[in-house]
Parts: sequence; C-alpha cells; structure tokens
Amino acid sequence: MHHRTAACCLLAFCGMIFPTALASDAEGALEPPVVPYWDNWTDKQGISHLTKCKLTDFSLKTLAPHAEPQWTQHAHEGQATVETSVQPAHWKGGWRANPQVQWIVPLSGTWFVQSMDGTQVELNAGEALLSEDVDAATDRNGHTGHLSGNVGDAPVVLLITQFRDAHASHTACPAR
Repeated sequence: MHHRTAACCLLAFCGMIFPTALASDAEGALEPPVVPYWDNWTDKQGISHLTKCKLTDFSLKTLAPHAEPQWTQHAHEGQATVETSVQPAHWKGGWRANPQVQWIVPLSGTWFVQSMDGTQVELNAGEALLSEDVDAATDRNGHTGHLSGNVGDAPVVLLITQFRDAHASHTACPAR
C-alpha cells in the first residue's frame, strides 16, 4: 500500500475513533480538528521517551467526486506496509527497538508501552502511537527501545503501519 494512502487510512480511522469536536467561529466556519497521539522517540543519546502530541496540520478536502469535504493530514510520505497483529491475552514483547518508523493503533483491548526513561502509557482502542525508536541505544540495564504488552485478560488487536523509508526525528512530536 502506498504510504500516502496508508497514512490517509490511518488518520481517517483515528478520526473516527477520536471524534474531536469541531469548533465553529461566529460565522459558522469549521476549525481544523486536533487529534492526540503518543510519540515514542529517541534523543541524540539513543534513549527512548514517550511524549503526548497533537496532529494539527489538517486541510479540508474533497477526496472523491460527490463526497463531502473531510479533514485530512499527511503525517508521512513513502512506501508503507500495513499489518494487523493479534496478541494473545497476557502477551509481553520484551525490550526492543522497532525495525522501522511505524504508527500503531489498538483496534481492541488495552496495550501498554514503556520507554527507556521509565514513562509508561496504556493505549485503548483507537488511540495512536508513533513509534520511532529505531535508533535506540542499549542502556546500563540492558534495555533497548521500548517494552510493550497487553493489559488485562483479553487479546489485543493492533493495526500497524510501517514506513520503509521514514527516518526517526530524534525530537518529540514530529507529526503535526
């Protein structure tokens, strides 16, 4: 799947799951949405961090003839692979860095991710994580990248969009 198509699908899906109230000004014009996401990024020393971010750079466009306009945002460009992962109940992933920059959206269940700085977040269905810890170093405890796993007694279904040519930003919140 082409990266732009994958990004549009991913962001459209997130928009459905994260309905953001669209504010109107006095003349009734719609304000662009704000969509939250988590960024798992590495600093220049290779230590991973989790930062709460916002997608804000949306444009109101008609994507097909006879369709009403919708808000779109392109977080990445390039070739992408979309995977669906079903992790059994109580699954744990161990410490590792991702092989490619990727967006991860739980479709069902609750999934956690912990960065090397000790920050841990839980993501529920429809929440998004930009995981760009591809350049993570190994710390003195032997941890590299992130730790992740399932929360609770149910399986977790993840939608993962990996970008072949994307590079880690080494700063928080690169997708606007």
